[in-house]
Amino acid sequence: MAKQKFYVVWEGRKPGIYTAWDECKKQVDGVPQAKYKSFESRSDAEKAFKSDYWAFVKKAVPGTAAATSKKIPVSRSAIIRESVAVDAACSGNPGAMEYQGVYVPTGQKLFHVGPLPDGTNNVGEFLAIVHALAWLQQQGKPAMPIYSDSRNAQLWIKAKTCRTKLAHTGRNDKIFEMIERAEQWLAVNKVTNPIIKWETKDWGEIPADFGRK
Repeated sequence: MAKQKFYVVWEGRKPGIYTAWDECKKQVDGVPQAKYKSFESRSDAEKAFKSDYWAFVKKAVPGTAAATSKKIPVSRSAIIRESVAVDAACSGNPGAMEYQGVYVPTGQKLFHVGPLPDGTNNVGEFLAIVHALAWLQQQGKPAMPIYSDSRNAQLWIKAKTCRTKLAHTGRNDKIFEMIERAEQWLAVNKVTNPIIKWETKDWGEIPADFGRK
């Protein structure tokens, strides 16, 4: 009998841990830059899923073909048209933080929050994704993808925790209240919308970008 394997999908249609290759394949087949890996035990798979994909893939040895080969660009045709894009901006670190979400096909602004004092960009990105998840749930769209260009925020969503080191200053009470509500929402709601990394190098700035770079 073949040994049981466990498949971790970090980036795909529905990130998670799968016990059959066929189920894993459904989540990554045709998904640009899908990230997944097999593990020999469930405990290893669970540990990996809570961490970063890059911590579990072999790094290329300097001078080898793998290290010197160029990354293949991702075509803009891979962008899923029916989707929402989110982004955050922060003037300073910490500083005045705000975030927004837009409908990708038209650029229509769906929501905007801030500026709020003493925040960070990562916190804004995290809150923006949760806001988009809750908004799409209210709209009855549990499968519409969400694009974000923040890898940290996406990892925090998977962990269902905002792992910020932001100091509580009193001026940012509102931000900490929002973080608490976001974490509570993640704790009681199942995330069904695919959260996809926006490939800025290949596609340009994310549609929700504030245009202040």
